[in-house]
Amino acid sequence: MNTVLKPNVRRYGTTEAAKAPFGPVQSSMKVVVIIPALNEESAIAGVVRAVPREAVDRIIVVNNGSADRTAEEARNAGAQVVDEPVRGYGNACWRGIAEAGDGDILVFLDGDGSDDPRYLPCLVESLTRDGCGLVIGSRTLGKREKGAMPPHAVWGNRLACGLIWLLWGIRFTDLGPFRAIRRATLEAMRMEDRGYGWTVEMQVKAAILGLRCHEIPVNYRRRIGSSKISGTWRGSLKAGIKIITMIFRLWLSQKKVRRSIHG
Repeated sequence: MNTVLKPNVRRYGTTEAAKAPFGPVQSSMKVVVIIPALNEESAIAGVVRAVPREAVDRIIVVNNGSADRTAEEARNAGAQVVDEPVRGYGNACWRGIAEAGDGDILVFLDGDGSDDPRYLPCLVESLTRDGCGLVIGSRTLGKREKGAMPPHAVWGNRLACGLIWLLWGIRFTDLGPFRAIRRATLEAMRMEDRGYGWTVEMQVKAAILGLRCHEIPVNYRRRIGSSKISGTWRGSLKAGIKIITMIFRLWLSQKKVRRSIHG
């Protein structure tokens, strides 16, 4: 049995009216883990095996156009593998959601070995116990292995979180991929991005709706293999521009976003 870690919880951002339409979370809800993966053959098996099986109902690895043995390694480790040939982080996440069936709680984490799945029960517990809309595994609040995030990625993360605080008053500390959310809440958000703007879109829409959000300090390790985004200045700059553009676009259209979600 895998070890389960128990960090402290950081709470922020809440309005009762906004979270009420999505309903309370029941402890009997089914938990599905979704792991987007692109050329992660060296890491994916370890990630799948590290997920505490007693805390989840299914593990779905979305093979996002890999040219290596990612799918085979994930399947051998015990995960359900589905293919999404159109590359893009958001595309892979949506494919996983489509395969989640009757999953009530969705947990997203990366397949590169940087996220520590042992924190997964803590994220789910915070979601079910406290009735919040979104739980983020914060790399900023936890212990980060030296070199796990290059300086430009750290500063870009701070800038984006700072803008969300400035525009909506919600003090996120991280845009990390490790997160838990109720499926009903996510579907109501009507997510649009199909690339690496997926995580920030989710958090901004949670801020627009005034959802109660929690952050769980999680440890973050150096990834296995090279990063598709933060591994180069060019990749980080491209992702940063997309994220900042997403924030301001949603700020300008937030009234429309509220109407589309609440009907």
